[in-house]
Amino acid sequence: MAAKAHRIDVHHHFAPPEWITAVKGRELLQKANTEWTPARSIEDMDEAGVATAVVSITNPGLWFGDHEATRNLARACNEYGAKLVHERSDRFGLFAVLPMPDVEATLAEIAHAYDTLKADGMHLFTSYGDVWLGNPAFEPVMAELNRRKAVVHVHPTAANCCKNLIPEVKASVLEYGTDTSRAMLGLLFSGQAVRYPEIQFIWSHAGGTLPFLAGRVEFMLRGLEQREVRLPNGAINEMKRFNYDVAGAANKYAMGALMQLVDARKVLFGTDFPPAGPSIATVRELAALGFGETDLMAIERDNAVRLMPRLATGCCPA
Repeated sequence: MAAKAHRIDVHHHFAPPEWITAVKGRELLQKANTEWTPARSIEDMDEAGVATAVVSITNPGLWFGDHEATRNLARACNEYGAKLVHERSDRFGLFAVLPMPDVEATLAEIAHAYDTLKADGMHLFTSYGDVWLGNPAFEPVMAELNRRKAVVHVHPTAANCCKNLIPEVKASVLEYGTDTSRAMLGLLFSGQAVRYPEIQFIWSHAGGTLPFLAGRVEFMLRGLEQREVRLPNGAINEMKRFNYDVAGAANKYAMGALMQLVDARKVLFGTDFPPAGPSIATVRELAALGFGETDLMAIERDNAVRLMPRLATGCCPA
């Protein structure tokens, strides 16, 4: 590891062998993820001055319509991730993947991931089939995450409704950002964002399209039923409480919208390695955006340490 490595990458993917077997040949699986190894992560991190990467599962996720298979796969991924952290706690953290949309299994996995595996946080996808975060069925999950004051990283996917609408436009270009916005709106308009304020959400890719749409969302609230209960302080107020990573968004267009919504204290470093390529590219892109030294350090390290203090030293989970 480079002597001056300090960055903490909160959007860094891993690929347990059981997961690769389960998702082989499925839509949205990218070849780079099938070639992942811990050594490749560390090599990439060293080049980019990344001290620690908090690993998570990426597309196509775990849910393919079979509850038992999803439950078993989530457990296998989390056990693998915990072993990785145990062996290299100085370099890795873990966002434990949850077997959604099975609520009972998800509650059990939250308990196992936190109490036994000592995960650093939880990992959700924006939608499961055609059901988004914010759905009333997921209320018990949000209540438990809130009780545990969980850090929750949310990764986008392409919902069943909207895949291949424009065949030559990949889901990663359009649908991932759009599905992030759908999930955020689901939490906002259902009132779950207000009811469960102790959850520290980290939204991928600078919040997708929602920072750009914030003004329109706020305008829509004029006709929202039970606004005084669901969003008493408005949608933008809740969006300002969220956290956002810069993976795939370290450019003046995405960051221009995000930085009008929040300040640097709500922005975290993320690379989307391995599918997005070498992490050093994100480092260079972020540096070119003109952040001051204090804000850049907050984005690259300090904000992650505030949310997950263990990462400050890389010591083993208690």
